[in-house]
Amino acid sequence: MKKALTPIEKFKEGDSIQGFYLCVQKNLRHTRNGDLYLDLELRDITGHISAKIWDSVADLNEKFESGHAVVVSGDVESFMDRPQLVIHKINKATVQHYSRYGFDPALVVPSSKKDPNKMWKDIERLINGMKDNYLRTLVNNIYQANKSKLMIHPASVNMHHNFRSGFLEHVLNMAQIAKKISPLYDVDRDLVLGGVLLHDIGKLIEINSEYEAEYTDKGNLIGHIVIGRDIIRDAVKKIKNFPSDLAQKMEHIILSHQGRYEWQSPKMPSFPEALLVHMIDILDAKMNLMDIALNEDQEPGKFTNRHNYFRIPLLKKDEPE
Repeated sequence: MKKALTPIEKFKEGDSIQGFYLCVQKNLRHTRNGDLYLDLELRDITGHISAKIWDSVADLNEKFESGHAVVVSGDVESFMDRPQLVIHKINKATVQHYSRYGFDPALVVPSSKKDPNKMWKDIERLINGMKDNYLRTLVNNIYQANKSKLMIHPASVNMHHNFRSGFLEHVLNMAQIAKKISPLYDVDRDLVLGGVLLHDIGKLIEINSEYEAEYTDKGNLIGHIVIGRDIIRDAVKKIKNFPSDLAQKMEHIILSHQGRYEWQSPKMPSFPEALLVHMIDILDAKMNLMDIALNEDQEPGKFTNRHNYFRIPLLKKDEPE
């Protein structure tokens, strides 16, 4: 690819463009004359656009599916006073084949502003600093076995940290909070840290971490809390002489971290470490939700509208002078 990559917000009628986008809709249709064409919607982090494929439909239809990141070249036209992209070439884009040409998933889906590689190293240091050998081994085994997913997974589908690498950002924030405040209370610091790092581990199975996050069948039918408890149980079985009381406490932290029955929590926190994990989870989640509400608001004035998680006007941050 020799041309510069063009984000959707820069599309202008008459431009020939190329770039990387997310195909969020794909429909095979017929023209009035009975000819096949592809009707698409493409999106990146700057906007979205309707797109059409009129030529070589059968061949190009085989190259990608809805939900794929795609590499595209085409011409921007106008249809009913709106921009429309007529695609001449399209293919599925993967990091393996297209990173050399500038493809980064962060171009097509919202991603953490923090470097996932640095976050991973920070989490590894926290794990290696755990003094309890059993908990350190448990957390390390689970994290190493799931590294590829953990690096890109969102923390939720449509709530807090619902972006690429959001899971890592959330647990790292929580772990750093736990490290600072655990000494203020009479708690087992390693148990709190282990609970923080594993409390949402079931979301690796509950949520499909492709470009468009969605719940899996197992996520809808069972949910991340029970899935997470099962992951802990399976991992504990592989660690020789893992204390049964410690395993039970870890399971309880997983089962109680939501903190309320009405939030689908099977148990309420029943000892200090479980309560602290729950409180730190709520703290970081709500701070992120407020950050999202403030960043997404387009209302003029000092306050946001009420259409946010908190359902109240939020005071905006002072603009830098």
